[in-house]
Order: sequence, then C-alpha cells, then structure tokens
Amino acid sequence: MTESWSTRLSRWGFNWFPAYRSTGARIEHIAADWQEIRIRLRLSWRTRNYVGTIFGGSMYAAVDPIHMVMLIKLLGPRYEIWDKAATIRFRRPGRSTLHATFTIAGEELEAIRTDVARNGKTERQFTVELTDEAGEVCAVCEKVLSIRARP
Repeated sequence: MTESWSTRLSRWGFNWFPAYRSTGARIEHIAADWQEIRIRLRLSWRTRNYVGTIFGGSMYAAVDPIHMVMLIKLLGPRYEIWDKAATIRFRRPGRSTLHATFTIAGEELEAIRTDVARNGKTERQFTVELTDEAGEVCAVCEKVLSIRARP
C-alpha cells in the first residue's frame, strides 16, 4: 500500500526524532493504513562495531519502537500499549545494509480488540527479521506487547 501525506509526515518526523535518528536506522515507508512499515539500517561509521559489522545495539534499537507505534496508531486512544519483553537473536554479522518489514494484519487487530473487550487486557508477541541485501537473516527480534483498555 502507498503512503498517504499523513504517514509521510509521520515518517519524516520519526526519522528526525533524535532518539530514533541516533540508532542509524531510517523508516523508508509507512503504509497509509499503518499496517506495514519498512526500515533500513546502513553499515556506517555510526553503526559499525569494533570488528567492522553492524553493532547489535543498533540492530535492536532500529526495531524496538516500531510495533508499539503501529499498534498505537491502529488501535487508537482507547487502548494503552506498553513493551513487556523483548529478545533478539543474532544469526550472522550485518556486513551490509539491513532491511526489516513490520506488518500487522487486520485479523490480528480484531483478535486484540476481542481479547481486550473480554479480559480487559491481552499480550501479543510480534516477530521481525533484519535481512541483508542478499536476503540472509542477520537477526530476529521478538517483542511482547501488553495491550489494555484505557479507563
């Protein structure tokens, strides 16, 4: 799906926000319906570690806020979303630009709304892969988010 003017402005703002900008990552695309976001993380002097590959902290920081922001935008102000847990598994060194695509399907959103309506809260796990230019998976990050109805 293409970007809207609203999501394009959000992308520009996110990329200029100091906390995200300092990760070295950039958001490349936010779908008009917020159900897909694509990022890239370049190997540069700012993201390079001692052995010349992408620093693991930069990999994690690049993906850390994305699912939470997506859910905030998709579910709206009636829901409270917080990070609960995260793991990252490094599969191979990042020796070139890395890419990640985050998606949340409409069915997942409906399941979240149903669970929150029934129980007042729910937890969901989301997984994203950072892949290099050859399509090889360099890292896999799993995030657990807590979702509640606002009082």
